[in-house]
Amino acid sequence: SIAVGIVAILVSHNLSRAALHWTLLSTSLLNCLLSTACTAGLALAIALTMHSRGTRLVTGCNSSALPADARAAIATNDCPFNTTRIYDTALALWFPSVLLAAAEAVLSGRCCLVAMIFRGIGPCARGYGKEQV
Repeated sequence: SIAVGIVAILVSHNLSRAALHWTLLSTSLLNCLLSTACTAGLALAIALTMHSRGTRLVTGCNSSALPADARAAIATNDCPFNTTRIYDTALALWFPSVLLAAAEAVLSGRCCLVAMIFRGIGPCARGYGKEQV
C-alpha cells in the first residue's frame, strides 16, 4: 500500500512517464488483489469466531475446565496463553482491520483504474481524457 501511494505521487508529478504508469498499474492491481483477499480472510475469521462464540480461539488449550463460551474462559496451566479476554480482543482488532483492508482495496482499485486510463486500456480510457483525470 505504501509503495502504491509513493508511485501514485510520482505519477501525479510526472504524467508523461509511461514506465510510472505501468508501475502504478501493476502495483495497484497486486495490492488490490491482496487487500481483497485480506478482507475476505478477516471477514471469514470474524464469522467463524462469532459463530463458535470464541471456542475456536481456545482450541489450543487441552483443559476440560474451559467452558463452551470463550468469554467465560479463565487462564489455566494447560493453556499457553491467557484466555480471559481473547474473544473480545480478537474481535476488537479484527473489525477495524477488515474496514481498513476494504478501504485499501478500494483505493488501490481506483489507482489501477487511473493507470488504465493513462495507458488507454479498458472501457473507461475512451471516455476520460488525461486532463480530466
